[in-house]
Amino acid sequence: GRKAGRNAAIFLDVDGGGSASLLPGMNAWTLDSSTAQIDVTAFEDTTKTYVADIPDASGTFSGFWDDATNQTYTASIDGLPRKFYLYPDKRNLATTYYFGTVNADFSTGGGVGAAITASSKWTAATPIQKVTA
Repeated sequence: GRKAGRNAAIFLDVDGGGSASLLPGMNAWTLDSSTAQIDVTAFEDTTKTYVADIPDASGTFSGFWDDATNQTYTASIDGLPRKFYLYPDKRNLATTYYFGTVNADFSTGGGVGAAITASSKWTAATPIQKVTA
């Protein structure tokens, strides 16, 4: 059934060689698994014709900067892929999640009268798989 997004959780490896730990302060995420379409239209076809390529695996996560961790900043400057787990509803569906290894970047910002934010765009370094147990 439908779920509220408030129970999501994102886990990311801190140093590229260990186990993934909770990424604190996050409050939004996306996962894009769209499939590119390859044009295979030939002479005398009456419409354009396409075949599906392999699906993409990329996304974003964002929230509030937390000075207790450098997970996404370190990932963005050392270029090492990170273990990644995305739980859309960890509280109610703890056995349903996406996992794999990702390349993550880092962006942050803030201002007078605003919280400091942090965000990351990520791309798959290995296949991203969905687990539903």
